[in-house]
Amino acid sequence: MTDQIIWLDAPGDVTQFRVEHHRCQPPGDGEIKIRHQAIGTNFLDVYHRKGIYPMPSYPAVIGAEAAGIVDDVGPGVSIFQKGDRVAYAGPPVGAYRSTRNIAAERAIKLPDAVSAKTAASSLLKGMTAYMLLKKTYNVRAGTQVLIHAAAGGLGSILVRWARSLDATVIGTVSSLEKAALAASYGADHLIVGRGADIVAEVKRLTNGLGVDVAYDGIGGDTLLKSIRSVRPFGMAVTIGQAAGAIPPVPVEELRPGKALCHPSIMAWCTDVGQYREAALAAVGAMETGIVSQIGAEYRLADVAKAHEEMESGRSAGSILLIP
Repeated sequence: MTDQIIWLDAPGDVTQFRVEHHRCQPPGDGEIKIRHQAIGTNFLDVYHRKGIYPMPSYPAVIGAEAAGIVDDVGPGVSIFQKGDRVAYAGPPVGAYRSTRNIAAERAIKLPDAVSAKTAASSLLKGMTAYMLLKKTYNVRAGTQVLIHAAAGGLGSILVRWARSLDATVIGTVSSLEKAALAASYGADHLIVGRGADIVAEVKRLTNGLGVDVAYDGIGGDTLLKSIRSVRPFGMAVTIGQAAGAIPPVPVEELRPGKALCHPSIMAWCTDVGQYREAALAAVGAMETGIVSQIGAEYRLADVAKAHEEMESGRSAGSILLIP
């Protein structure tokens, strides 16, 4: 049997993707073979494609999450059987293919209430949200939170999860259409427009104090605005650079006593115990409706179009690849 695989020949634009058919290999010791039903995309994939986070060698297969059916079970695996519904996320990357052999300890069984598409669109983002809201900064009742791109894939989960913890959420969005979406996810206040004065609006909404924690996946010059939106002894968290590389931040910007954190869900997930803790928390959250909306679906062979859509910022929610 042959399946489809997407190779990235070298760092660069979407022309570096190449579609190939390959012969399936049986799972090895401790592995299971998963026939993918849906593959999630994340800005991490764009960073891998461009070489911002380079792969160890090329050609390479990228992609950090997927969901599907167990197609075969390797020697030494007793916790799964053929036909089980599973999902996985995190390292090692390599999800842009129709089937994949992975270590059984990296797979999470899916409850009936969580579809493959929901899991593929929400698992890595849900794990990231868990890390950000409970490990990076302990968000709880009364915490004031700033979430950029509040209608996006990660942003929508952060908004929903933070509100479930009784935090007050201030979100930023680029358009009135996305503002309506973020409001439906539970955001208490929204700052609309790419040219909005974020710092002034945050100060107005917090009686001049600033938020306890700001989550910034935008990058560029937005991080400085996020730091300035944080209260004294609060925390700014940088989690991406969708708008471009982050310029140097003068340490004086952290006065008085502000913290700047740069966590990595991929680094967190290298520890299997931490990985499973975050993954199970994310699946539990999905069961309660804390999910990313699916903004678009593309065939696996149309991965270039999916990346172009992701980088354009047009889509609200997650973009899936369907084998």
